Amino acid sequence: MTYSSHRLVAPRLAVVAAAAVLLTTQLYGAGRAHAEDGPSVPPGTEATASAPVQLDANDTDLKLPEGATLAEPKVLDIKQVVEDQSGDERREDTNADVKFALQAEVLFGKDSAKLSARAKARIASIAEEIKTQNATKVRVFGFTDNLGSSAHGDVLSRRRANAVHNVLVQELDDSGITYEVRGYGEQYPIADNSTESGRKKNRRVEVSFPRTES
Repeated sequence: MTYSSHRLVAPRLAVVAAAAVLLTTQLYGAGRAHAEDGPSVPPGTEATASAPVQLDANDTDLKLPEGATLAEPKVLDIKQVVEDQSGDERREDTNADVKFALQAEVLFGKDSAKLSARAKARIASIAEEIKTQNATKVRVFGFTDNLGSSAHGDVLSRRRANAVHNVLVQELDDSGITYEVRGYGEQYPIADNSTESGRKKNRRVEVSFPRTES
């Protein structure tokens, strides 16, 4: 609709411009009609043909101080985030780590730390990625929203992290892997706790581990 309105206005502007030129010609004579061929931009903004500013190659401000060196080049930590359409599962990849975040509703019932069969299948797929990365250290962190008491959230998030940890231990069956398991309760929210959609994202269990160096 906006595009169409622009097309309708343009002819009107042309008519007004033509009328203005005609009026100018009538008032000041035909000899001044050539002013229409002048600049079409506001005065003072016209392009100039002057040469670019010359730089002084010996300017001290363009040089490193004597004895100074540039810092070693480094690869920036790039994060890639993939989230399924439902928002139930999220994967983050950086140069150093892989992190999965599973929403609590996918894993547990309300205010429960008992895993469903569906949840165990998802955790098993994470275990396969841990094997692929040959990770020897795995972090399992639980989080809740800010509803209820903080103490209750701390306990529930730790119980949920423990439940996910137990499945990973069974799936990986590797004594060489060490685990860090914590429950953070309502700390470290990733979304707005003032909305239900935000609280849903905050009720989660995260599993993270170092990625294979390439």
